[in-house]
Amino acid sequence: MKLLDVVALLEDLPQLGLYCGQVGTIVEVYEPTVFEVEFSDTSGRAYAIETLQENQLMLLHHSPLEPKNLVVNIG
Repeated sequence: MKLLDVVALLEDLPQLGLYCGQVGTIVEVYEPTVFEVEFSDTSGRAYAIETLQENQLMLLHHSPLEPKNLVVNIG
């Protein structure tokens, strides 16, 4: 994952007001597996900015992928 990638949250974080499936954008990369993610509404207004681990996120794709680029996460 890299700066400006669109991601979805993989777990509920009720203490942060965030829930599985919410979509955000990586706005800062602190370490190879630690990211600051901004969650915005459909008007573009940010409602949360949180530091999250790679294993809490799923990279989203807006176009078809070649099979060699597919990553399958199990477990």
